Amino acid sequence: MAASDDFAIRAVNLSKVYRSGSSELVIFAGLDLEVPRGERLALVGESGAGKSTLLHLLGGLDRPSEGAIYFGQNDICRLPAGELAQFRNRELGFVWQIHSLLAEFTAVENVMMPLLIRGKAREEAEPVAIARLKEVGLDNRASHRAGELSGGEQQRVVLARALVGEPSVLLADEPTGNLDFRTGDMIMGLLDELHRSRRLTSIHVTHNLSFARRADRVLTMERGALIPTPRSTDSGVGSIYV
Repeated sequence: MAASDDFAIRAVNLSKVYRSGSSELVIFAGLDLEVPRGERLALVGESGAGKSTLLHLLGGLDRPSEGAIYFGQNDICRLPAGELAQFRNRELGFVWQIHSLLAEFTAVENVMMPLLIRGKAREEAEPVAIARLKEVGLDNRASHRAGELSGGEQQRVVLARALVGEPSVLLADEPTGNLDFRTGDMIMGLLDELHRSRRLTSIHVTHNLSFARRADRVLTMERGALIPTPRSTDSGVGSIYV
C-alpha cells in the first residue's frame, strides 16, 4: 500500500449534505478519494451528480458536512478561514468554465492578482505575470483588457493566473465548456503541456469524452459514488456521461 506522502490529495469519508428546514439533500456520503502526486485525473458524470461540489471541497472553497481532506499530512478542513485562504493562494490553481476575469483590468493585471493578494509589490508581481502570459502564448496581449480578448484568449489568461503562484495542484471545472471544440482542444493541449512541464497534480471536471481520455485516470460520479471508468471505447467507456 502506498504511503500517505505519495498522495497529493486524500479525501476520507467525505460527505456533503444541504439542509433546508426539515429536508436534506445528500450529494454524496462516505466518499473516499486518493490522488497520487503528478496524476492527471478526470471526473465525469451526469449534470448534478456532484462533480463540481467535490471539486469545490477539494479546493477548500466549501466545507464538507463530514470527513477530512488531506494535502500531504494536513487536513484542510481543520484550518481556520484565514489560513485556508492562504493555503488556496499558495498551493492551488483554479480554472473555471466562467473565466471570472476582472473586466476593468488588463490581462497582466488579472494574472498578477493572486500575487498582489499574497502581499507582493506590483513591480515584483508584474514580471512574473508577464512570464506566465508568455507561457500560454499571450504576452503580446498583456496590456489588453479582458473584454478585448477572445474567449480562448480569456481562458488562457485564466490559466496564466492559475499558475502565477506556482501551485502544486491545478483544479479545473469544465475549462472548455464555453468554447468551440477547436479552441477547447487548444486549451486542453495547453493544460496537457503545462501539467507535464510543471509536474502538477491536476483534477479536471469535464463532460467532453475526448478530453477525459487524455487523463491518466477517469472516475465517473454516479449516485454519490466514484466509479473507475476505462478510457478506451473498446473497454466500455460508453458509460461516461458526455
